[in-house]
Amino acid sequence: MSQDDALHAVRHSMSHVMAEAVLEMFPDAQIAIGPAIDNGFYYDFDLPRQLKTEDLEEITRRMQDIIKDDKPFERSVVARKEAEEQFADQKYKLELIKAIPEDQEVSLYKQGGFTDLCKGPHVASTKQLNPQAFKLLSIAGAYWRGKETNPMLTRIYGTAWEHPKQLRQYLKQLEDIEKRDHRKLGKELDLFSLHEEAGAGLVYWHPKGARIRQAIEDFWRKEHYRNGYEMVYTPHVGKSWLWETSGHLDFYKEGMYPPMEMDKAHYFVKPMNCPFHIMIYNNGMHSYRDLPVRWAELGTVYRYEKAGALHGLLRVRGFTQDDAHIICTPDQMEDEILEVLRFSLYMLRSFGFQDIKAYLSTRPEDSVGEQHQWESATESLRKAIDREGLAYELDEGGGAFYGPKIDLKIKDALGREWQLSTIQFDFNEPQRFNMEFVDKDGKEKRPFMVHRALLGSIERFFGVLLEHYAGAFPPWLAYEQIRIIPVAAPFEDYAKKLQQLFREQDFRASADLSDDRMNAKIRKAQKEKIPYMVIVGEREEQDQAVSVRYRSGKQENGIPLEDFVQMVASRVSEKTQL
Repeated sequence: MSQDDALHAVRHSMSHVMAEAVLEMFPDAQIAIGPAIDNGFYYDFDLPRQLKTEDLEEITRRMQDIIKDDKPFERSVVARKEAEEQFADQKYKLELIKAIPEDQEVSLYKQGGFTDLCKGPHVASTKQLNPQAFKLLSIAGAYWRGKETNPMLTRIYGTAWEHPKQLRQYLKQLEDIEKRDHRKLGKELDLFSLHEEAGAGLVYWHPKGARIRQAIEDFWRKEHYRNGYEMVYTPHVGKSWLWETSGHLDFYKEGMYPPMEMDKAHYFVKPMNCPFHIMIYNNGMHSYRDLPVRWAELGTVYRYEKAGALHGLLRVRGFTQDDAHIICTPDQMEDEILEVLRFSLYMLRSFGFQDIKAYLSTRPEDSVGEQHQWESATESLRKAIDREGLAYELDEGGGAFYGPKIDLKIKDALGREWQLSTIQFDFNEPQRFNMEFVDKDGKEKRPFMVHRALLGSIERFFGVLLEHYAGAFPPWLAYEQIRIIPVAAPFEDYAKKLQQLFREQDFRASADLSDDRMNAKIRKAQKEKIPYMVIVGEREEQDQAVSVRYRSGKQENGIPLEDFVQMVASRVSEKTQL
């Protein structure tokens, strides 16, 4: 058994131990499911009362006693009827038993007086679980089987490891993650807010957050124009015909908002931009000489996510995709894929992400398109990955039904992996929308289309970026780059002069002319994570210089004003940290 498999068995076994402990506390409780998950485990319960945080201490104590009792995990395979009798008073288990296919065995695991419906695996005995290497972390609500129409259950999350040292390291990592939580930082830095009473999963960008978002989008547009893209703008709604033709009403309707009836037709708010870009393409005839076309749009889309799945900026219902579509001839495909991968890596690295890995997903069993198209497209993706020297994993059969794809995942400052860029072939929509171009031989042929998102969505990317930098953005992204702090009222005019000068240089700068003491102004600027605090007094005004206190606390005095401007301009243009 590998180390990962052994740890999975430990965590799965811990979930059973927790269920036994909860049933000791609440004999009438209904138990649901309790799997091992990344870094831990959970179990869902239907309890006679709401749990309190202090209940976790009692459950923990009972779990430690169960572990010390050295109870073996005993597996048995039983007839379906016997399983139903075993769980006659457990309605969720009975539902799970009914869902097991007739040709599959029904297996149970028992430790002491507790028996659960389970495939396993588990450790041999509770003595193999370390009573000092687990911790119950939180209580949450969870709908039975993830459906909002089902009962709300109580979910207890925990983490488990083989050694106490591993637990301590993980808890320290959780502390770091909590400090970097983008929802907490977004509130502290006044960047954005979410208002469930006005619509769950919809983001309100505050002026400071909007400044950072604009810096991201300005860079995004500039680089797209430099790389041969053109911008398009498309509507937020479209007739149902668009989604019927694209196929989304067949396989994605649950993720779309309900239609609006207008002019005796049904309109949907768009869940993606591609059909609209295709409408622009089909507005006229295209020659092979016109291709490739590269059309990009920061297009806001709306997808109905379940309320329980919403998570700050990372999972929302309204978001802006940094979307683009490349429409090309088959002969152009390989060069276009290589270029878009290079562009993706350039953009991610510009934002400070260096640890990047590719995932190549190939043809699933249920798919559209000719086999030679899939093979050619997949080989183009593979060649591009190899040319860029990227590490990658192959996901056999993991592509969408309409084409193979590359996903790029980055690791942030805490080593967490995030999926951002996607390069996706589409053999479906060109066929459905009858897209054509006139080739060199004068015949009308089908173009290839590639969907491409570099950052994913602006909202999610902003959340990842915020946590990566813990709110201390590099100067080129900071909502305010320079805070000017006069040491006393007589030097406010010089502070105003500098503010005007810096703004003329396109720096985001302000002067703090409040009645607060200088040290209080510095503390405020540091709390707001301003990269440069320019402190000015009599000597600075006389010498046309500045004293600079950096966000880190380091300070340099008497820097000539011209030198400071050049330094900031250089760091902004090169996108470096402080």
